[in-house]
Amino acid sequence: MTDIGATFRRLHEESGAFIIPNPWDIGTARILAKLGFRALATTSAGLAFSSGVAEGHVSGDDTFAHCRSIVGATPLPVTADLENGFGDSPDCAARAIRRAAAIGLAGCSLEDHTGRPDVPIYDFNLAVERIAAAAEARDALPQDFVLTARCENFLWNRPDLDDTIRRLQAFEKAGADVLYAPGLRDLDTIRTVCHALTKPVNVLMGMKGATFGVADLAEAGARRISVGSALARLALGAVIAAGREMMRDGSFRFADDAIGFAELEGFFSGTPER
Repeated sequence: MTDIGATFRRLHEESGAFIIPNPWDIGTARILAKLGFRALATTSAGLAFSSGVAEGHVSGDDTFAHCRSIVGATPLPVTADLENGFGDSPDCAARAIRRAAAIGLAGCSLEDHTGRPDVPIYDFNLAVERIAAAAEARDALPQDFVLTARCENFLWNRPDLDDTIRRLQAFEKAGADVLYAPGLRDLDTIRTVCHALTKPVNVLMGMKGATFGVADLAEAGARRISVGSALARLALGAVIAAGREMMRDGSFRFADDAIGFAELEGFFSGTPER
């Protein structure tokens, strides 16, 4: 059996940048695989919305069960959005790594968001200790595993670029393989962050007003490009628009934009097993 973590790591070592889209269920994972993407990333928000709850309200057990289903959906490497690792302590971060590796994930991301709106970001020292413990757990695994460390400042009304870079540099020194600061909205900021680090940087697209192309992002220094909850929001937004049309107008014009049944079914035939 191939080392899926090593396969995933090699993608980060290629020149340029690659897109890693974010499915939220087995069907979307298989669609994206059939379209030719080389790796997948889960989305905690997409999982929450498809479960009918707000982000941050899915349990660790349910999240890992979901991750297992995405891992089994295609042969592609999958990295998981594990939020804060479902606990505050460094031990919780390490436990999340071991659990993620045990279900066949090629990697995961851990963030410095606490899950508490009143104090949204972990203290600097604790945030670094958590990544160090996760890196130590990764190093003890029998297979390769790619650890992504996230700084959440820009998503939680703390647009402090200096602190963001300081945290990412500390995460890099603590052993993270990939660095990630979601919420960066201009190329100059992305370039500044990428040039401040030596390891691969993941950049988030799919935000309104941030529609840079792969070539632009690669030139700025990005190595990996994800879209977070954007695909889930796009799909669910179409459902909401169709529902509003039916309720408001009593019409069904939305069906003109729906993919054909046979074309969609074609994405689910002959999917190779992992």
